[in-house]
Amino acid sequence: MKLTASQIAELLNGTVVGDENAEVFKLSKIEEGSPGSLTFLSNTKYTPFIYSTDASITIVNDDFIPEKEINTTLIKVPNAYTAFSTLLEHYNSVKSTKSGIESPVQISTSVSYGADVYIGAFSYIGNNVEIGDNVKIYPNCYIGDNVKIGHGTTLYSGVKIYSDCSIGDQCNIEANVVIGADGFGYSPNDKGVYKKVPQIGNVVIHDCVDIGASSTIDRATMGSTIVHKGVKLDNQIQIAHNVQVGENTVIAAQTGIAGSTKIGKNCQIGGQVGIAGHINIGDNVKIQGQSGITKNVKNNESLQGTPAFGFSDYYKSYVHFKNLPKLANSISVLEKNNKK
Repeated sequence: MKLTASQIAELLNGTVVGDENAEVFKLSKIEEGSPGSLTFLSNTKYTPFIYSTDASITIVNDDFIPEKEINTTLIKVPNAYTAFSTLLEHYNSVKSTKSGIESPVQISTSVSYGADVYIGAFSYIGNNVEIGDNVKIYPNCYIGDNVKIGHGTTLYSGVKIYSDCSIGDQCNIEANVVIGADGFGYSPNDKGVYKKVPQIGNVVIHDCVDIGASSTIDRATMGSTIVHKGVKLDNQIQIAHNVQVGENTVIAAQTGIAGSTKIGKNCQIGGQVGIAGHINIGDNVKIQGQSGITKNVKNNESLQGTPAFGFSDYYKSYVHFKNLPKLANSISVLEKNNKK
């Protein structure tokens, strides 16, 4: 897709300084710009590159004034970073404009779907599935019986959604995500042999949720595992049966949440965090990466460590931890002196 400087300026409500007919067909970093590419400058750290970049068009802030000659055409906007993000959204929506049903696919005759749906080849869609308008289902997806998928949701290649689960509007589910697999439920008998406990619930994903590649969200033993509106999940996250994740919470990669735990709204959870089962985590909680959460957490806490405790106390403690070898040597010297 080619765009001219004037077309981009119209899209961003910006002003062209230079060649209005300059064309671009790709994006680049400013330091790696080449003819035909579009880039942006928002961080002053990268200002020197605007004088050497070969990018055809560069988006800059309104207050940018070149100190020497430049070869790139400028598009001036109030906020270059925001404008470039807007352009990326536009580019992504154009790139993702797919519709129709490819072949071969297996679609039950009882499936209902809205307008402008795309279903990629080698996908399977079971009985009584409901698919909203503008849903994109990329190749090799599996959708079990009685699943509901809301308007504008995208399932990338290899997504598996088990029976009876519900996905809201405007969700993005990346490749190889599994939603609704059995929870990890086993009960030992008197001989110590583990017998599987049937998991008969489902998973409910609310609107505007993003789920990163290869993440897994298990179905509830009974009832629902629930991910509320606006939640953003990174890649390779495990959410166990009957967990609830509150609105607008963000969770980084490789975090694991054990069964029946409830996480509040607007939480920020770092990578590789482990959260024990059957606990409650309040609203607006921040958990640093690689922490272990073993008990209930109140609203507005900031935690780090395993077992986790207050963020500021953790760093004070860490200073002493680093000094333990010196302290041990000092104690040894004192003990030797006392023996003399």
